[in-house]
Order: sequence, then C-alpha cells, then structure tokens
Amino acid sequence: MTISTKICGLTTAEHANLAAFYGARWLGFVFFERSPRHLTLEAAAKLRPHLPKRGERVGVFVNAEHDFIEAAADALDLDWVQLHGDEYPHEAALLKARLGVSVIKALGVSTKEDLKQADLFAPHVDAILFDAKPPKGAALPGGNAISFPWHILTGEKLPYPWLLAGGLTAENLPRAIAESNAHAVDVSSGVESAPGQKSGEKIEAFLRAAKAVR
Repeated sequence: MTISTKICGLTTAEHANLAAFYGARWLGFVFFERSPRHLTLEAAAKLRPHLPKRGERVGVFVNAEHDFIEAAADALDLDWVQLHGDEYPHEAALLKARLGVSVIKALGVSTKEDLKQADLFAPHVDAILFDAKPPKGAALPGGNAISFPWHILTGEKLPYPWLLAGGLTAENLPRAIAESNAHAVDVSSGVESAPGQKSGEKIEAFLRAAKAVR
C-alpha cells in the first residue's frame, strides 16, 4: 500500500525541499495569523522562488476572505486550497471555479456520527481531511498535536478521497494507518521540535515511516 503524505505548516525552503526530497506529495503552508506556522503574503512571495518543483502546494486557510485566498494562491502558486474553518460547501465550489485550484475541506471528528459532515462537502471538494476536534479554549482549529479514535474509520468505505490528520508522528503512524485504513496522511506538529519549528530529522523519519507501511 502506498501512503500519500502531506507535510503541513512549512515556513522555510530548507524544510520544503527536504519534504519533497523524501517523497511528500503535498507541501502545506498556513495563512492564519494565530498559528505559530503563519506565513504572510510577503513571506510567501519571497519563499516561492526557492521551493521545489516537486510536490503539490497547499495553502491552509481559516474563514478567510476569498480575495485574501486568491492573493495567497498567486503569491505561492498554490495547487490546492485547504479550508480549515467554518466554511460552507458552496464556498468551496466558488473557490474551485474562481481560482482553478483543488480544494480540501478539513473536518473535526471524534465519533462515527461526525463523519457524516463530509457528505455535505464531498460533491464540492477534491478531498476531505479528518482531524481531531480542537480542545476547549484552543486557539487553533488544527495543529494541536491531539488525535481522535482512529478506529471510527475502520470498515468505512468512503466514496471520496480523504486524509487522516491529528497527532500523527513517525512512531504512531503505522498503528494509525492500521486502525483507520488511511491511504493519505497529514502531519504538522508531529514533525516539530517546538510549535512552529519544523525538525528536518522528524520530517525525514515521518516520511520514511510512511514508505515502510505495508
């Protein structure tokens, strides 16, 4: 089984190139001021010439204005837009048509019942990302280094592409995949030495672990 991987919250060319070198399919960049991984439009434009040609670029947004998303897509030449807030299905459809990008909708889940949220978005997006619900009082909708019960996905034959996120690390990735049967995964805090500080060693270890899954 081949596992597709997304390294999210990248802020430097060094780590983006490292992720691409070790086989990450997606390179994620966060445009959300409250995140320690926040990338400004100016920083994105400076980063763009130094990014690898390999790897699909994903911009992560939380309840952002469409004009801002368009500006970020231009600044970083995005292939994908990830909606990680309270966006509605029609917003995803509008962005796809307006920007010509693929769209991921992130959803917080903790029970099988929560998976049904995806049915509303699936006709309008290219993939669903299942993440852990943020704890009460959390400042971020994702990247909180917590997981959800992966087994709620066991046996689910979901008719759309999806990614598993939330508290993943190189160490727990094999178990997470075995329990959820995920074919695509997303990691951010699990490859950091501190919030917002990516670790090259952890990025390499995570991507090697993903390749080793059978």
